[in-house]
Amino acid sequence: MQDTIETPQAAAPRLARDAHYYEVKCEIEEFLYDEANLLDERRFQEWLQTLAEDLRYFMPMEYNVKYGEHAARELTRRDQHMSWFNEGKWSLGKRVEQILTGVHWAEEPLSRVCRMVSNVQLKAMETNAAGELEVDVTSRFLIYQNRCEYEEYFFVGDRFDRIRRTAGGWKLAQREIRIHQNVLLAKNLTIFF
Repeated sequence: MQDTIETPQAAAPRLARDAHYYEVKCEIEEFLYDEANLLDERRFQEWLQTLAEDLRYFMPMEYNVKYGEHAARELTRRDQHMSWFNEGKWSLGKRVEQILTGVHWAEEPLSRVCRMVSNVQLKAMETNAAGELEVDVTSRFLIYQNRCEYEEYFFVGDRFDRIRRTAGGWKLAQREIRIHQNVLLAKNLTIFF
């Protein structure tokens, strides 16, 4: 399997929609719905346990570009340009620790968040060198965030995930988040996608 997850600019051939596809898809959907619930219920420590140790968590910035230049210039590149997030499990854990102190300036009081996940599709399935199934998954999300009394934010976008079946269950190994705003309308990005 390639080092990066397939994106619309380099789409892989469609997987056969057989019984195995739908069995794995059902498991992946439940994993994603469980993940959304853990985050919405502020069970951040449990959420961290669903992340692979080698996790890559990336959210590029998105620019308005001239027609025909989208593939080359619309999104910033990992490790080459600025991004909203370019993290691993360790840094996500530190963000969780910071929120759980109760004195995080942007999350005191904690936000009320509701996530919706849809359009889940499997793009590739392969067994890695350790004999674990790795699945490339695309999905769409809508996230509502409310803080204090009047702050309301909506985040809409796509996710390109690699999810790995391990002895301990499914683990998120890679996530690329595409938020469809070139100017962030929220005051901060303290939530997890």
